[in-house]
Parts: sequence; C-alpha cells; structure tokens
Amino acid sequence: MLLGVPKEIKNNEFRVGMTPASVREVIHHGHQVLVETGAGIGIGIDDAAYRAAGADIAGTAADVFAKAEMIVKVKEPQADECKMLRQGQILFTYLHLAPDPKQTRMLIESGCVAIAYETVTDRAGHLPLLTPMSEVAGRMSIQAGAFCLEKAHGGAGILLGGVPGVPPGKVVIIGGGVVGSNAVLMAIGMGAHVTVLDKSLPRLQELDMQFGSHLNTIYSTMDAIEQYVLDADLVIGAVLVPGAAAPKLVSRDMVARMRPGSAIVDVAIDQGGCFETSRPTTHAEPTYVVDDVVHYCVANMPGGVAHTSTFALNNATLPFTLALADKGYRHAMNDDPHLRNGMNVHLGQVTYQAVAENLGYDYLPPEDALNIKFH
Repeated sequence: MLLGVPKEIKNNEFRVGMTPASVREVIHHGHQVLVETGAGIGIGIDDAAYRAAGADIAGTAADVFAKAEMIVKVKEPQADECKMLRQGQILFTYLHLAPDPKQTRMLIESGCVAIAYETVTDRAGHLPLLTPMSEVAGRMSIQAGAFCLEKAHGGAGILLGGVPGVPPGKVVIIGGGVVGSNAVLMAIGMGAHVTVLDKSLPRLQELDMQFGSHLNTIYSTMDAIEQYVLDADLVIGAVLVPGAAAPKLVSRDMVARMRPGSAIVDVAIDQGGCFETSRPTTHAEPTYVVDDVVHYCVANMPGGVAHTSTFALNNATLPFTLALADKGYRHAMNDDPHLRNGMNVHLGQVTYQAVAENLGYDYLPPEDALNIKFH
C-alpha cells in the first residue's frame, strides 16, 4: 500500500502523522510512504531524515493526496484537504465530527473511508489513540490556566501554588478521566488546592487512592458543579462522551457568577466544549474574556508541544496503521472490532452512531458498511 503523509495546515499545528521511525517500520512491512516536503520541519525532522527511512518526498500536498491509498494525518482535514480526498481513499487521523457538520458533509461527499483516532477502542473500553494526546492536553491545561491567571493576560493575578503565608489557587477539574487525572497530577505538583468532580464513584475511588489527601474528590451533580465552579480560580473542562458532542455542564449564567479574573480551560473544545461560553480558539489567539472570566479554548492543545505529542501519538497509532496497510481496511476491521469502532464515514455514509445522532444523518453500522463495495 502507498501511504501519504501531508504537512499539517491547521493554525500553529506542527505535529506530523508519521515519524521517520514509523515510516521505516511501514516500509519494512513492504509498503511505500510518500511524505510532503517540510512535513516534519516543525519538530526538527527534515526531508533527509524521511529519505533515510525510505520515504519518497512529494513537492505538494496535492501530490500526496493524488497518489496515496491511505492518508495518515494528525488533525482533521481542513476544507482544502477534504476537496482532495477521493472515493475509497482511506483517511486515518483525528476527526472530531460531532461538532463539525461542514467537515462531516465534505467527508461524506468525498466518498472516502474516514477512520477517527479518537473512537478506536481497546478491550478495556478505553480510547488508546486518544489517550496520549489526552495526557498531553491534561498536563498542558494547568500550565495554560496558570498563564491565564496572570494579570497581564486578564486574570486575577493568582499564583496557583501560592507562597508561604498566602493560600494557593483553587483548581476545579470537571471529569476524572485521562485528561482530568493528568491535570490533577500537574495541579497538585504546582501546589494548588485541587478538586475533581466525576459521576463515576469507582473512578473517584481510584483517584483518591492515587493522590490521597492532596486531592478533594466530589461526586458530580449540577449542584456540586455550581458550588465548586463559583469558588474556583481555575476550572478545567475535561469531560468526554466518546465520539459525541460534549455536554454543556457550565451555563452562561454560572460563568457570569464566577469570580472576576478567574479562568476556564476547556479541553473538551474539540468535541464542542463543556462550557456554554466556549468557542474554539487557536494557538495564535488562545484566549478571550467573557464576563471577566478568561477562556482558553485551543482546539489542538497538544500541537503546542508538537515534538512530544508527535512521538507519543506515533507510539499509539503505528500498530493500527500497520494493520490497515498489511491487511487492507476491510480485512483489518473485520479482524479487529476495536479498530472498526474508529470508522466514522464510509463511502458516503455515517458509520458512527453518536455522529449520526448529533448531526441528523442516517446511521449505518460499520459491520454492515464493510460489506458494501464501490466501483
């Protein structure tokens, strides 16, 4: 199979779909790789490194999309990239379709086979291709929040760790999953007063066992969210419903009643965000202020630490990339129901139920879609 790796074009996105090590592995399996020139330059990997690994270098993204049987990316295809996709071409990347009707429509119209990193599962029901970026985003959320709390950036001028004689900042984390637990780790490490809210008692018990008296664990209800958000200096939105739009857990009214100069970091913004006042921002302009509350809603947070993120992501995606290339997508997905869960769009039809429900499309189960041929 010929795999294509285009350069990412989303604002300040420097990650790359495949590292030279991944390229070498794929070529060892008998495949070919075509990499757009400069694709890895943002993380210090030049074309020579890809050539040394066995890849060919393409002059433009159009060359990559025109020739490759499978496109391996990081972020969802932008409009110009969607226009280059073709019938039956495999797209393997993050998609986040539920809050993105335009991208969904363009993928449907292209006739491609769109496989989303964020909905591939494992035997434990976890999301192994989302996990490494969730770890990065969770850890970044605290340093981003600390930045927002500085007076020069619109915040109240609070140091999360405090100093002797001055209390630390109060951090509230909504959601105790991968993002939330990594945010907890960083916030506690900075010396903040940390509370995490989650609806899963077993998860709260795990976090309590892990962090002990350093962490305040609270069962999540509307009342608890309101109580702790209104008393917080920094609130982290770390809620995930796999493949679906994030629930709006903090209302506009609640934001209006937060302390002036407090901050919100909405890590769920890729799936629409869990604050009513959230809207996607970029690394170029990461924040805005609503009702004296600083909002940080960057939709590709891990892109800010592109080097770390690229290698962490490749460690997780490479086995699935190899399966798709070695077996072809139909055989690979019939063999692995967890990989099959990643298929969101197939030859013009939506094959992920939460996306279909959120955006009003008919849902075709992926196992049925795999029996459909194209000409």
